[in-house]
Amino acid sequence: MTDAESAYRAIRRDGVLQVSRPKTEWLSTGWNGGRCTADCVYNVSVPDEWERTDLGSYVDERLERAGFEPTAADATGPALLTGVDIDDARGARCGPVTAYATAGVSNPAALPMESGADTGSDETVGDDVVSDLKPGRGTVNVIVGTTRALAPGALANLIAVVAEAKATTLLAETGFPGTTTDAVVVGHDPAGPPADFSGSGTEVGAATRACVRDALREALRVHYTDSDVTCPDSVSDAVYGVSTDTRAEVFCPPAADEAVEPES
Repeated sequence: MTDAESAYRAIRRDGVLQVSRPKTEWLSTGWNGGRCTADCVYNVSVPDEWERTDLGSYVDERLERAGFEPTAADATGPALLTGVDIDDARGARCGPVTAYATAGVSNPAALPMESGADTGSDETVGDDVVSDLKPGRGTVNVIVGTTRALAPGALANLIAVVAEAKATTLLAETGFPGTTTDAVVVGHDPAGPPADFSGSGTEVGAATRACVRDALREALRVHYTDSDVTCPDSVSDAVYGVSTDTRAEVFCPPAADEAVEPES
């Protein structure tokens, strides 16, 4: 069986994207995330002014309504939430990797590099701002699966590879590195050919970067170019958004002979 024949397959139905491959091990950064083994993962589109907080019950309701009834194998599969129409989801495949993306930037998260840089917002990120953020406002969700069997560290590292490719693509296409609610799910086939590493110089890492870039660019094009939705030019132009204008204290870690012993 070739990689193309055995890739991660997806179905869209009633506002839900189901991505499936039997007995996949997933690692999710989204709600109720972490590692699990399941046949399917989901990306669920939520309506405008969505205010539900019982996320587990809500996801179960949406999957049942869409006809994706969980089985013993996929009952614990990760689910992401997005404010983007699931019809705007796009996929890309390269070698042993498949990626699916939805992308909306109504809640951009700017990260200015220079003090006093004009981000279009006077707000800094603080507890009051972060506590008011809710799932479903815009959001860039990416699901990536590989037919390789990744070592534990390589699966975790694949999150970083996806995040880097996502941020690079978003910066080039929108001027923002991400949104306030982005999430990533990565999966691998424990029975596939082994791969100890997933960095950018590996087959899996390079294919992942290409898939994320191309799926995300097309998802952005469909969501913005092929509709009347407008991508914001700055944080102040967005419906929601934050700019991390706060500056951290930078220091050099002390040498061993300079270290101060903690007080007992």
